Formats: sequence, C-alpha cells, structure tokens
Amino acid sequence: MSVIPLVFTSGWASGINAYAVVLLLGLFGATGVSDEVPAALQRTDVLIAAGVLFLCEAIADKIPYVDSVWDTAHTVIRPVAGAVVAALLAGESGSLPELAAGAIGGSTALMSHLVKAGTRMAVNTSPEPFSNVGMSIAEDLGVAGVITFAIFNPIAAAVIAAVLLVLGIVTVFFLASRIRRFLRRRAQRREEKRLAGTGGHRPPG
Repeated sequence: MSVIPLVFTSGWASGINAYAVVLLLGLFGATGVSDEVPAALQRTDVLIAAGVLFLCEAIADKIPYVDSVWDTAHTVIRPVAGAVVAALLAGESGSLPELAAGAIGGSTALMSHLVKAGTRMAVNTSPEPFSNVGMSIAEDLGVAGVITFAIFNPIAAAVIAAVLLVLGIVTVFFLASRIRRFLRRRAQRREEKRLAGTGGHRPPG
C-alpha cells in the first residue's frame, strides 16, 4: 500500500505539533504497534528529546501571546520536521521516493502551521481567559487521535486530516479581521517597548 496517506497525515499533524508526531510514531514503533515506523524515530534519545520538547510546547502553547511567539519560532521547524518524518516514512515503506514524500509532508505541515498560527492570533484577541488552554488541548487531542487512527487506517485518517486542513483555512479566512487586530496590538507593544527603552522620547525628525 502506498505510504502517501500516512505521509500527508503526519505532515498535517507536524504543522500543529511536530514533537507529538515524532513521540507518538516513535512509541508506536518501539512498542511494536506498527512495523511502518522508521528505526530512527524509535531511538531512545529521539524519544526523550521529543518528550521534553513536547512538554515545553504543551506549556508555551497555553499562554496567551507566548503561543504566538512560539509559533513564529516554529515556522521553519514544523515544516522541516514534517518533511523529515515524511521522508523517513517513505524510506521505510519503499513505495514513494523520499524527496517526493518530503515535499508532501513539508508543504502540508507548512499549511497546517499557518492555519494554527493564524487561529491563535485570532484567539489572542478574545477576552476569554481559557480560550488558549481550550485550543491547545483540542489541538493536542486532535493530533494524537488522527495519528493513532492513521496507524490503523491511513486512508481514512488522511481524509480527516484533509477536511480539517480545509476547515482551518476557511476559519482563518473568516478570522482575518481578528488576526489583523492581533498584529496591530503586537506592533503597538513593540513600539511602546522601544520608546520605553529610549526614555520615552521620539528622536527629532
């Protein structure tokens, strides 16, 4: 069977939480649940590193504005992780060239990452104190559920991931005004910090 559905699903999930994807796939492989997981993801050092980074993300992801800073820092990391995981899966399967798999996984991870980052920007304009926590928990459960399902039914999981990606893109489109509001607030805070650092005086112009 082609590994494309699993590659696509892992790419989508990596764009949301790459460390959870590596940790889950590694554990499924190490415990013998799946034979399709590359040995590189089952290594003890990889599992430990993924676990520690997953805990860091679990904390940062639930704090307003900190989550957006974290997302910004992972704009490159998540797509690269998605591409690497996809290439490893393709190499283990042998049914898809690794370069093609990397392109699918990386591009899908980038799209889902942008959806997540945009949605979080919109959420950060909400006065509700638990909106970030709720979003983060929903994302973590979604990634865990879809990746687990993909191990046993990769085609159905890929369809779910595709639907979620499309829904996410549509949601970001409708939240565009809130995202712009978030960006204005962030620019204003940066300007206030800059003025505070210069003693509150603008340079003569």
